[in-house]
Order: sequence, then C-alpha cells, then structure tokens
Amino acid sequence: MSRKLDWIYFRKGCNTCKKAQAFLAGLGWELGDQVVDATKERMGESEALELAKKHQRLVSIKGKTINDISLKNSGLSDDEILQLLMGPTGNLRAPTFRHGKTLVVGYDESAYKDVLQA
Repeated sequence: MSRKLDWIYFRKGCNTCKKAQAFLAGLGWELGDQVVDATKERMGESEALELAKKHQRLVSIKGKTINDISLKNSGLSDDEILQLLMGPTGNLRAPTFRHGKTLVVGYDESAYKDVLQA
C-alpha cells in the first residue's frame, strides 16, 4: 500500500533528488499532490525559515553529517537554522520533504527510514 508525502521540494535534474525519490518509492512512498520543482519555484532565506518554523523537528543532512534538531527546544538562532537549510546558491537545498511535523533537508537512507517509520 502506497503512502503519500505531505510535501516535497526537488530539482528534476538533480542526481541526489533522483536517488531520494527512488529510495522513497522503494519504501512505498509516493510524492503526493504537493510537489514543488525547485528549478521553477526557488525558496530564499525568508521562505525557508518560515517553512522550518512551522515544524517541530528538523533533520538536516549534509554529506555524512546528520543534524536531528527539535526546533521548539533547540535555542538555535535564525542564522544557525538557515545554515542547515540553505545551499550555496542561496536557496533551500533539495531534496527537502515534510512528513507530519518533521522537515527533512538533504538525503540519507537511514535518516529517511527513521523519519518515515516513526
């Protein structure tokens, strides 16, 4: 039985985004109705910060580093949160998806499993 993600932000030509989508499909997750193409709708700092603040948990993946943060209790400044969200182009990094009250930025199989099976 397929389940649908609440929201996903990705770039069509991005290899990491393709890997993430294939992995999600392998776990039985569909992209759902709220799919945002990052090449057409860029999210700058203010939009990304607003998005993050709607969530209780942020899982940010950069390379092999995974930051799993309770946004309600972290005490992080806006600048520190933005460092976890933004890419070198000044836009929200892709892939990013929302599952319940968790926002996941980046791609890591173990982090995805942890979030989606919780």
